[in-house]
Amino acid sequence: MSHVSPALYRTLAQIVPDLYVHCVDTWCLIGSTAALLAGAEVGVTDVDVLVSRGDAERLITQWASMREEAHEPADAERFRSLFARFRFPGMPVEIMGGLELNGVPVSTGRLTLVGVDGLAVPVPSVADQIRMLESFGRDKDRQRAAALRALASSPLRVED
Repeated sequence: MSHVSPALYRTLAQIVPDLYVHCVDTWCLIGSTAALLAGAEVGVTDVDVLVSRGDAERLITQWASMREEAHEPADAERFRSLFARFRFPGMPVEIMGGLELNGVPVSTGRLTLVGVDGLAVPVPSVADQIRMLESFGRDKDRQRAAALRALASSPLRVED
């Protein structure tokens, strides 16, 4: 696994236990954090969490004091979800409840658990992350997919 910065670890240590407690449905991390936890060399500036709409409602209530009300997600015409951004110590956390891309629900595919200093963090498999990122079609997502593809083709990579 690639290096988890102190800021990212601090954020994960706060949110992962809450996600296990407050989410009724399956949840996972996606985006740059998921790619990093899978071992890709990528930069991380926030933590993207994919949850159901109901779980998003619960988390919005639970984390209300940390919500960034004024934040608007990019590409809102393509990406739809019950969205909220929160300011946690370490880095921001973005919740996407029932994420859709061009009106179609985003499927995470197969999830794997990544251990981060005692935390079991669910992320999509490397192949499913690549598929998701490529479907998003943004430059930053294509770069992350390329970093994951390089990782997947490494002779030292153990299949997940």
